[in-house]
Amino acid sequence: MTDTPIADTTTEAPLKRKGVKRRAFLIGGVAIVGAGLFGISIADSNATKDAKARITGEGEHSFATWLKISEDDVITIYSPHTDIGQGSNTGLAQMLAEELDAAWEQVRIVSAPAEPAFANVGLGRGFMAEMTGQPAIINGIPQSFLSFIARQMNLQITGGSTALRFTGQMTFQKVGAATRLALMETAAKRLNVPTAELTTQDSRVIHAKSSQSLRYGELAAEAATLSLDNEPKLKDPTQYRLMRQSMQRLDIPAKVDGSVQYGMDFAIPNMRVATIQAAPVRGGKLTSVDTAPALAIKGVEKVIKLDDAVAVVAKGYWPAISGLRALAPSFSDGGNAGISTASIFKAHDALFAKGEADGEAGEGDVQAGLGAKPIEAKYQVPFLHHAMMEPFALTAQYKDGKLDIWGGMQDPLATKMMAVEVSELDADDVTFHPMIIGGSFGRRLPMYMEIVSQVTKLAMQLPYPVKLIWSREEEVAQGAYRPQSSAVLTASLTDKKRIAAFRNDYAQPESAESETVFPYILPAVSRRHFAHVSNQQTGAWRSVNSTQQGFYNESFMDELAHAASEDPVIFRRNHLKADSRHLRVLDEVAARSGWNTPVPAGRGRGVALVESFKTIVAMVVEASVGADGMPKVHKVTTVVDAGSIVNPDAAMAQIEGGTIMGLSSAIGEAITLDKGKVQQSNLSDYLLLTMAQSPLVQDIHFLNSGAQMGGIGEPGVPPAAPALANALFAATGKRVRNLPIMTQAKG
Repeated sequence: MTDTPIADTTTEAPLKRKGVKRRAFLIGGVAIVGAGLFGISIADSNATKDAKARITGEGEHSFATWLKISEDDVITIYSPHTDIGQGSNTGLAQMLAEELDAAWEQVRIVSAPAEPAFANVGLGRGFMAEMTGQPAIINGIPQSFLSFIARQMNLQITGGSTALRFTGQMTFQKVGAATRLALMETAAKRLNVPTAELTTQDSRVIHAKSSQSLRYGELAAEAATLSLDNEPKLKDPTQYRLMRQSMQRLDIPAKVDGSVQYGMDFAIPNMRVATIQAAPVRGGKLTSVDTAPALAIKGVEKVIKLDDAVAVVAKGYWPAISGLRALAPSFSDGGNAGISTASIFKAHDALFAKGEADGEAGEGDVQAGLGAKPIEAKYQVPFLHHAMMEPFALTAQYKDGKLDIWGGMQDPLATKMMAVEVSELDADDVTFHPMIIGGSFGRRLPMYMEIVSQVTKLAMQLPYPVKLIWSREEEVAQGAYRPQSSAVLTASLTDKKRIAAFRNDYAQPESAESETVFPYILPAVSRRHFAHVSNQQTGAWRSVNSTQQGFYNESFMDELAHAASEDPVIFRRNHLKADSRHLRVLDEVAARSGWNTPVPAGRGRGVALVESFKTIVAMVVEASVGADGMPKVHKVTTVVDAGSIVNPDAAMAQIEGGTIMGLSSAIGEAITLDKGKVQQSNLSDYLLLTMAQSPLVQDIHFLNSGAQMGGIGEPGVPPAAPALANALFAATGKRVRNLPIMTQAKG
């Protein structure tokens, strides 16, 4: 979480909200029974009025919460998504401005307030349509009802590659088109001409017959009083001027000239800085600490004990971290001292041996199809850290009964409500001020982190504002990691080199079923989840479960192709539906990569095909192994079918970044445990891909299939690891079944 990973151009990475399907419909049922549709309509009207009051001033006029047009023609769009560097806000602006026929140079996009009135109804509609598989039914639900649900769920999240494909398509395009119609209706009345004779362009309504035109700014006040069409007709793509164009990202100038502020930059008068150390073994508690060594350091003002952590408050970060390092706190281990990387894998093996899955999906009689001599392979992947560039930094001030918090979070509204819960203040007395983020990949979702609770507790005890900064060491040791996971894959082949049955047994905390796609057409398939939970906090990591499942399935497909003595591309083709998007993407990547041409001596090519977030990505990696046993990636060819692309340059950047992240996780990244404690301490021993290890060439191509829009921020990650592993087998004859590769090379 890319919003993630997000066309949609997210690095935002990924979304995984527990129980969201059940929760949405429970809330919906309560709403109907308790409030009634009339009450919901009133609540929706009040929310619209609240949104208008928060964003408009003199000479400014709002439309459907998300859009403001000033009388000087400036168009301001309020995004319910956070800028994490992924460029999705520019894509959202393109989508709304396209349908509005706005002058691009007059468009601005800013963060929506972290308030219930700005809960993301389009996101909620998209989630429910995808989860239920009944988009027609969801689209028939009244807008006011869906808005009510979104507010009850505090839905303002960035992740899951949802910004453009949900918010953009389901809200922003419609707001732009409906506002354009309202402006035209107002202009027709003023000019006393039929609306049908009017056109729009560059923030003007034009009547060609009389050579008259009116600016949006001079029409906005009256147009804002009209009821907007909830389902306006959208443009045909052949009419696009802004969408599908590589427009310069709106966030870049301020980032280049340094005028933009991140959470780490933020400061207010009289502010103190704090840093913190939590129990090194998750689940442990603070048992004792002598505060004197910290208080003896110049600049340190206070040491605050929390249930499972100790914080030092000082006049700057250096005295704060120096004071923390001077302490020798004692923590319990919460009974988790016996947990290690090895013990978790051993527990996975025990679950597989027992054979009692927590969930199963698929079709056909797999057991009968496997026969007496099935092919089997076991794969293992470690915990993965998000390794975002900007460590956590939130500033909070409790004054006159009100709490304000500043910083970058992937779900500002949920962050506000978490602070409300911790502080026990009324929601009207807590304000979260969203800021841009220096990387996240799913790490800054409030349900997976402690810093919101920590900074709230500190602020409530201090007479001055405090910025809480997590050191890089704390951030590595207290992550919300991608789960450590194992899988045993089993299959059988017919005498015609076809898969007769395929089983994927995997162990990790949560099921991957709702988030991953198995694209191959087989007589019998089974996917069984074996739940295992350790003491570690696990959460959404860019592309969520598609990274593990992509590695397992595509590595095993290569093994089956080898067992069948068949080319890996041909083998995959023979198990894909004819004329399918998957087949087209696979064929395209084979052609563009020169799959059937010779490779230089010592190199191999590997292929992988993964669908995630409604986007299909095929990747061919060309790699070799150096004298030190380390892989060297020479070239990556990627073909992407995301349905349609909003901003080609931004999409290209997301696939490039996703590929690097996928390769990095395959080659060197791992969080390991010993005696319940994370062994890595910083980026010096959490090994990210270096510039020298990165591919020399990335050749990326997009197919505009016209299918439903998919995500972009996250789908570039999953094929990278299996494509690399398969390339290394082609080069060396040795299979990679356990990640990271560096551990095996050094072993």
